[in-house]
Amino acid sequence: MGPQAGGGNEVTALVELTGVSKFYGNIKALQDVSLQVHPGEISCVLGDNGAGKSTLIKIIAGLHQHDAGTFAVEGEERRLASPREALDLGIATVYQDLAVVPLMPVWRNFFLGSEPTRGTGPFKRLDVDTMRRTTRSEMLRMGIDLRDVDQPIGTLSGGERQCVAIARAVHFGAKVLVLDEPTAALGVKQSGVVLKYVAAARDAGLGVVLITHNPHHAHLVGDRFVLLKRGTMAGSHTKDEISLDELTRQMAGGSELEQLSHELERAPAPDLSRDGGSRG
Repeated sequence: MGPQAGGGNEVTALVELTGVSKFYGNIKALQDVSLQVHPGEISCVLGDNGAGKSTLIKIIAGLHQHDAGTFAVEGEERRLASPREALDLGIATVYQDLAVVPLMPVWRNFFLGSEPTRGTGPFKRLDVDTMRRTTRSEMLRMGIDLRDVDQPIGTLSGGERQCVAIARAVHFGAKVLVLDEPTAALGVKQSGVVLKYVAAARDAGLGVVLITHNPHHAHLVGDRFVLLKRGTMAGSHTKDEISLDELTRQMAGGSELEQLSHELERAPAPDLSRDGGSRG
């Protein structure tokens, strides 16, 4: 954990965005958005399609640079130039469309791009035994008991593939784990499995950023909530400040939804008795 801030008990955030904005020409993709990510906590970012969640992910992951505001990593202001730089700082991002090779075994995908080797020169080769053994032990450490690490990762369920990606990030030393809609394409049971391992990453001391449009999933595991609407902050709360019902109401649009419900109320049936009588 980072140093204490101002001599108090508050620990320096692993990642802190303050008043961050991102513009694409005249389009304001994000404007004045703030977010704190603390070790051992899950910060949830909620919003509908087009709310700015993807832009926020790309800034944290080092894909895009912010145009205004500050982005600090463990108290030091940064302007990330690439995803590699983000990884070097301990920020790992798991996107919804997982970057896996379906026909390769689980252990190969676990180490994809970071494969250990043995031997030197012309005798240098992949250390397959270490990769198999490490993958199995790291998955078990996260509470994931795979049937066989040699099976193609494409044969796993969507939830299991998400769990492999989470375990991989933990193994390679991530301090901050950014999860892009990890339960969006999953059923209730598989979503529960993924949320269980998101909580396991939190309990391992990571700071987790959970991007979602599902307030039920967010409130179940989240410690902090930031609501985005059309690129701006519609709310920022800690768990003890907001109930699930209120989070759902704000997420659904609150007053806008109430107004829509009035507009959609069934109109009274027209009185046809006079028309019928006039024809007689």
